[in-house]
Amino acid sequence: MSGQGKIALITGAGSGVGRAVALAFLKDGYKVGLMGRRADALAETISLAGASGDNALALSADVSDHGAVNAAFDALVAKFGRLDVVFNNAGIGAPPVQWDELPVEAWKAVVDTNLSGVFYCMQAAFRVMKKQTPKGGRIINNGSVSAYAPRPFSAAYTATKHAVLGLTKTGALDGRQHNIAVGQIDIGNALTDMARRMTTGVLQANGETAVEPVMDVGHVASSVLHMASLPPEANVLVMNVMATKMPFVGRG
Repeated sequence: MSGQGKIALITGAGSGVGRAVALAFLKDGYKVGLMGRRADALAETISLAGASGDNALALSADVSDHGAVNAAFDALVAKFGRLDVVFNNAGIGAPPVQWDELPVEAWKAVVDTNLSGVFYCMQAAFRVMKKQTPKGGRIINNGSVSAYAPRPFSAAYTATKHAVLGLTKTGALDGRQHNIAVGQIDIGNALTDMARRMTTGVLQANGETAVEPVMDVGHVASSVLHMASLPPEANVLVMNVMATKMPFVGRG
């Protein structure tokens, strides 16, 4: 197992992509800190993995809370001694409505979670990884194909995912001197509860509603695990893993 002896922290680990990645990391031998807002969901992920307190730590925290993020990172290091990989996965969307109908509170909630939350976790990871021996580590951000192309009525989500790409690139640049590699995975139509609506029909750019192909979320988990398994001198800056036939590439 390539993760044997390594420590990872995964946000949004109570469901969807975060849960799938946490299960894959635990199976590969990592010790994992599972961060999320719902303690019961984190406990369920740990139970599904058949993990114990020796290799899994539930960290109840909201990524939009700077203080809670720092406390969670400190708790992980206190238990496991260091931090090798962070997967910044936690994210939310806003109602798909016209621009003038989007509540400012909804906009702020998406920005606080999808953008500020990623920054807070990257900042905490830099703080830890710079000081540990041997120093360095790897940060993987969950972007989206929305980092390149929007869906209709997705201003908040799309804007934050474009911004996450900026955090990834600047993190990759500024992390060099500290042996911190930063990369991003952009996911298209992995079948989670959030994406299940793709199977019944979603609004397209031309105004039609259409069912879209999806893929098993396990393919995302194995892709993140591959990114994490690379030696320090190699980095996947951006990886796009998507349902092969989803309407992302092309015009129409």
